[in-house]
Amino acid sequence: MQIILGQILQIAASTGELEWIPDCALVVDSAGTIVSQGAIQTLRSQWPHAPVLGRQEHILVPALIDTHIHFPQMDMIGACAPSLLPWLEQFTFPHEIRYRGRTHEVATAAQLFAEELARQGTGFAVVYSSSDEAATELLFEAVQARGLRAIIGKVSMDQHAPQELIVPRARDLAETEELIGRWHGRDGRLFYALTPRFAPSCSPELLKGLGCLASQYPDVFVQTHYAENHGEIAWVRELYPVARDYLAVYEDFGLIGPRTILAHAIHTSPEEQQRLRDRRVIVSHCPTSNLFLGSGLCPVRSYLQDSIAVTLGSDVGAGTSFSLWQTMGEAYKVGQLRGEPISPAQLLYASTRGAALALGFSKLGSLDPGFEADMQVIDLAAKPLLARRWHNARDPADRLATLMHLIDDRCIRQLYVRGRPTLDGSVRI
Repeated sequence: MQIILGQILQIAASTGELEWIPDCALVVDSAGTIVSQGAIQTLRSQWPHAPVLGRQEHILVPALIDTHIHFPQMDMIGACAPSLLPWLEQFTFPHEIRYRGRTHEVATAAQLFAEELARQGTGFAVVYSSSDEAATELLFEAVQARGLRAIIGKVSMDQHAPQELIVPRARDLAETEELIGRWHGRDGRLFYALTPRFAPSCSPELLKGLGCLASQYPDVFVQTHYAENHGEIAWVRELYPVARDYLAVYEDFGLIGPRTILAHAIHTSPEEQQRLRDRRVIVSHCPTSNLFLGSGLCPVRSYLQDSIAVTLGSDVGAGTSFSLWQTMGEAYKVGQLRGEPISPAQLLYASTRGAALALGFSKLGSLDPGFEADMQVIDLAAKPLLARRWHNARDPADRLATLMHLIDDRCIRQLYVRGRPTLDGSVRI
């Protein structure tokens, strides 16, 4: 047992409303489950031998869940190009070629990637690896060693890419199935996602094979890109002229369902939106990426009003930061630009409890008793302007807005996953 001190800011699991509990502590058992929440004096009397960690002035927020991020793009954050397709050709593909094999370079990159997620308060990430099996294996190992949660997929692509990145269909499907067998469900923290990069990079035969794997392994996730850019949509129409629209390309091969995460989903027709809802697809909104590449403004409020699950993705490296806090801030601005405001509470929900429910993890995303102890510990004093703004905030919603717009990695004192610290105490505490 351990007792963790702090002020809780979260979306309450029972009400779905923003909740701030200023004087609180959590009791976490050896399995990493929150067994009690209450005043420190009461909890210490009930568990007199439990060590007490943290400080009462720290802010406890559920660990963030990033539903779209690219491992091999870590080294090209901020690389400028006119739009999506030239950006892929000029920067993305050349960088991803380096992420191949069980090399020291790839292993070091995987370790840094996992560390950077933790430093930003992200306890769970849905990740695109490269198209290489060995590099994907190293990424799984690095995330496992750091103690994080992840859904990871080796990118499948057999056309319209440099030869070094293309993996022939039969080999790709065999390697994908091997990775599913080795990693899906490992430790209850690591899972696999079938990962066709996007329709243009996949032949019909490859998409058909991935659809067969989705049917064979129905608890495996599917992740891909969708309707991000007008040029991309036109290209898909040219490559798949028989499909009635972009979404139908994936539907026709059995890749759309409640375990499918579609990144971007900016330019959708009313008919496509209706099918997103009916098929219970998860949308990953990536505002920093969409603004950086000029891809467009995602219709988040329309999706929410239509009961479509909207989550948030940092999408590094078209996205410009690993921080989901920054991503929330940019998502707020996108809503303002569309004239369709999204509240800070809705954005926190999309990054914590809402993402957990959409992905099927009912015991994540809350700091209530019975939930797994995945939480970030925020030290306001690490950034004096943040501390000053917090103490002048009017209400919990204003406090949350303060974190969205002012927090950075200096403020994340610790990140717990299942009650275990994932950051090096000698560095962060």
